[in-house]
Amino acid sequence: MRLLLIEDERTLCDAVARRLRRLGYSVDLAYDGEQALQLLEVERYDLVLLDLNLPKLDGMSVLRTLRQTDRETRVLILSARSGTADKVDGLDAGANDYLSKPFALAELEARIRSLTQRQFIQPDVCLSFGTLCFDTRSRIAAVNGQDVSLTKKESGILEYLLLNQGRPVSQGELIDHVWDNSVDGFSNAIRVHISALRKKLRIAMGYDPIHNRIGEGYLLGGPEE
Repeated sequence: MRLLLIEDERTLCDAVARRLRRLGYSVDLAYDGEQALQLLEVERYDLVLLDLNLPKLDGMSVLRTLRQTDRETRVLILSARSGTADKVDGLDAGANDYLSKPFALAELEARIRSLTQRQFIQPDVCLSFGTLCFDTRSRIAAVNGQDVSLTKKESGILEYLLLNQGRPVSQGELIDHVWDNSVDGFSNAIRVHISALRKKLRIAMGYDPIHNRIGEGYLLGGPEE
């Protein structure tokens, strides 16, 4: 999952980003409202974490501008404004959730899981395909109850493919949702991660469940597909 964290308190912003990256999320950062809108114009995100008290352009202006052209991207407001009126204003402006500062990181993680799973219409914490199960909370993959050791990027690729079962996912889409904006779209690293994931799943499942449809992308399927 790819997130955009918009927060002008750099110490807090960097600390939250480190925590989320350790959980396997790809996180881009913006420290002011103008920078945030520039990123939102050119990048696609599964979730935006938005502070309201931002320099150059305040968070409510960022939210209203985003909603003029994008009604789909999930937005979680993170703000020291904890009054009921502030929360109502944020939700009415188009936010999907509101978390007051100071907040516990565990609650933030739970809110993120809820919003991203809701986006992909996935109510269960465990995503499955045949004997393969991926726990979105613990970030652990297992086949027939036996854990499969995956890197963070391999976990991100697998999660996105599981969330999009039934259709091919292009390499460009994987870049948009699994990598941050530091990745080179022409880099061979993406194919290396996918190849490593396929090898591990082939060993664990007895076949490669990831099929490459030329010109379309990667698709989960059975051994005969």
